[in-house]
Amino acid sequence: MSELLSVDGIDTYYGESHVLFDVSLSVDAGEVVALVGRNGAGKTTTLRSVMCLTPAAEGTIEMDGEEIQDLDPHDVRQRGISWVPEERRVFGGLTVAENLRLAARGGEEDRTTQIERVYERFPRLDERRDQHAGTMSGGEQQMLAIARALVGPETDLLLLDEPSEGLAPQIVEDVADIIRELNDEGVTVLLVEQNAEMALGLADRAYVIETGEVVHESPATELLNDREAMETYLGVK
Repeated sequence: MSELLSVDGIDTYYGESHVLFDVSLSVDAGEVVALVGRNGAGKTTTLRSVMCLTPAAEGTIEMDGEEIQDLDPHDVRQRGISWVPEERRVFGGLTVAENLRLAARGGEEDRTTQIERVYERFPRLDERRDQHAGTMSGGEQQMLAIARALVGPETDLLLLDEPSEGLAPQIVEDVADIIRELNDEGVTVLLVEQNAEMALGLADRAYVIETGEVVHESPATELLNDREAMETYLGVK
């Protein structure tokens, strides 16, 4: 596999608060990589730094061999990175079609083509294109959030922030299936997830972040089967 994303020694701040300390990780093309850790460990900030929403003050971030840490978020998206933020953030008062149209880019023909591709990938959204997003189930809203991130330039790397948050166990499985299907179709995934067992069950490799520092890296199954490490790092017994 070739390296798609490389994060090398980044330090990130919120104002005067130092949040990430020398964080390094990599994602190879075709992988699902999980970034797990306790609440407040720095998982979301890492994704925000990759998207240049909260730019790193030190270190480098490369996408497909080119540095991106100084780009605007819009330009990061143009490089093939999409972000699905925590809590989904769909527009509840708008229909599925309207949510997708807001995310589409280009002329009318291009926008229509982008949205139709999404409907082909997510038939359930096609069935609900005229339904208001706020009336959909949590799992369907998460599907819409993922679909919205895929509208526009081709997505090579999908950043997913807590996609199972607030969902019932069966719906979590449905979301996991969506992630597997996207990965099977060639989308590389960096997955931030509080549900460590779900994330590690999906991932090829895993990083554990603790108080802003990466403290563990291993194949995902190795971490999942190491009950002592799971309890020490993640509080999972």
